[in-house]
Amino acid sequence: MELQNDLLIRAAKGEKTERTPVWLMRQAGRILPEYRVVRNSLSGFIELVTTPERAAEVTIQPVDILGVDAAIIFSDILVIPEAMGLKYEMVEKKGPWFPETVNGYDDFKKLKKADVASDLGYVLEAIKITKKELNGRVPLIGFAGAPWTIFCYMIEGQGSKTFSKARKMLYNEPLLSDQLLQLITDSTIEYLKAQIAAGADIVQVFDSWAGILSPEHYQKYSMKYITQICDAIDEVPVTVFAKGAYFARQEMRHLNCQTIGLDWNMDIQESRRLIGEGKTLQGNLDPCALYGTTSEIETATRKMLDAFGPGRHIANLGHGVYPDTDPEKVKVFINTVKEYSAVMHSTID
Repeated sequence: MELQNDLLIRAAKGEKTERTPVWLMRQAGRILPEYRVVRNSLSGFIELVTTPERAAEVTIQPVDILGVDAAIIFSDILVIPEAMGLKYEMVEKKGPWFPETVNGYDDFKKLKKADVASDLGYVLEAIKITKKELNGRVPLIGFAGAPWTIFCYMIEGQGSKTFSKARKMLYNEPLLSDQLLQLITDSTIEYLKAQIAAGADIVQVFDSWAGILSPEHYQKYSMKYITQICDAIDEVPVTVFAKGAYFARQEMRHLNCQTIGLDWNMDIQESRRLIGEGKTLQGNLDPCALYGTTSEIETATRKMLDAFGPGRHIANLGHGVYPDTDPEKVKVFINTVKEYSAVMHSTID
């Protein structure tokens, strides 16, 4: 099906666009009252993720309500460890919790490579339903967590400021660490390819905990596996978002992907110099900027757009939108990107 709005795909490929495309990480979620209505009608977050019709419904809400240039399938990065044999729970106001974790080889032996069709069929069905309902209005983004970030949760069992257990394993059990990271990588490649086959137009790899590793360990235990994912996927454009990995930007220019996401702490011009002209950059407004006044949001958004320029850029925040953000403020950001970037792009040949 031909896309009516293909700005995101063209921008990712480095093709000329009439304006800068814009979407938000975590756009489908708690900021929208309409989402909360759906969420409250079910037992909890996991039921929503695993019910394709409802997941598709909340995926499309931001397209209708906010006017974003893409939908991102409503799911969770932790469906991969669950499919590998580690069940997780979502504890209200606390986040994910794994009753069992990987502490050594005995635990590792209980795991399996994810059988995507049987274990993650609900995500693929949600993608198919969403594609049908979108009817080509905007692209659909598929996604997965980067192997290192998934590894963190499988070792730690929950969120952490330091993920010291996960990092300890890199030092104490380097061979086991590599084996687990490889199993996650193999599962993730199949999962992303299945999302693409189901209809995803572009995919993003989220390395949420990239920034807690040393540069040396990031190369050895994260970039190595992200490289495998990027090399394996050539069907659609790939975006890599490694939060906090400012030290790895120069190496990212060599990744076989089209777009690199920047968090709000990464200087835009410096990032362009390090990453080069051969990649599209995505980001990177501070999510807290959306707590400002309308005028302040407009000014901050224009400043961001000026720094990126009219070249290869997808507008987004530097991380997911925070749950207490006013949707009307989000609309200010989106509309400013659309209006201001259209003028910017009209001035170039």
